[in-house]
Amino acid sequence: MEELKSLNRRSFIKSLAAIGATATLSSIPFTGYSKSKEVKITFLHTNDVHSRIEPYPMDGSRLQGLGGVARRSTLIQKIRSEEKNVLLFDAGDMFQGTPYFNVFDGQVELELMSKLGYDAGTFGNHEFDNGLPGLLKHFDKANFPFVTSNYNFTGTIMEGKTKDHLIFERDGVRIGVFGVGVDLNGMVDPRSYQGVKITDPIETAAKYTEKLKKELKCDLIICLSHIGYSYDTNKVSDLLLAKNSRNIDLIIGGHTHTFLEKPTEVKNLDNEITLVNQTGFSGVNLGRIDFILDKKRGTKKSIATTYRIDNSLDKEKMLTA
Repeated sequence: MEELKSLNRRSFIKSLAAIGATATLSSIPFTGYSKSKEVKITFLHTNDVHSRIEPYPMDGSRLQGLGGVARRSTLIQKIRSEEKNVLLFDAGDMFQGTPYFNVFDGQVELELMSKLGYDAGTFGNHEFDNGLPGLLKHFDKANFPFVTSNYNFTGTIMEGKTKDHLIFERDGVRIGVFGVGVDLNGMVDPRSYQGVKITDPIETAAKYTEKLKKELKCDLIICLSHIGYSYDTNKVSDLLLAKNSRNIDLIIGGHTHTFLEKPTEVKNLDNEITLVNQTGFSGVNLGRIDFILDKKRGTKKSIATTYRIDNSLDKEKMLTA
């Protein structure tokens, strides 16, 4: 165990150093969009990273060589250098899956996400693997907020540690964010979330979209979801949530490890489009959705991109260092 800790500390330090050294790239194309009346908001997102700090080993597996936090940092910095209004979100299950979590109990994940500049995250079921004490243990290492709207921590040691909604403002565009998590009953040891009250995601969405749209005057509403993309049963999923809600522009999903080539368009209760996206798992992809708004004309457009996190980012970093 001491050897593992020593090895992982060295790997952790190398990852931090690589992230600190990443430079602006110039060869990942994305056409700039600038008109005087229009504002572009860029949303970057991950889900179900599962403590995958380093790339998958070259072992012949389906995902060999993919992923890695340092590479993701390189790409994120590249995009931030090109775009004015960038927000970075995570849809849960950042914990559990490699020895980094087993040895460091989530500290590494939260410190690296903070270094990458995440703007917000939500909880997945694996955030509860070590119970509420385990979740709280390194929670102060996150310098970004967690939003969870259907998990009520009142009366627990996590009370007051999360937000039920968030507001961001970029270039006069108000962006409301709320989060929903999967029902933990039957999925997580009851002792690990004792005292947490969980409400239905669809009911929660109705409450917060009403608040964000009408009371807080948001131009865009984003849901960070860890309930899953779709199911063969009537279990609530992102697709059902989109269909049975109003005013959600984008659902950034997780939990089912679904690889989507492009966001799914779902007509909501008002016959308007809600986008649903998910990037698979283990940080092998980075999702991107650009919204282009003209508030004077009342128009809204979107462009979607999915980036593969592979060794081409290593080459870019070496060329520009």
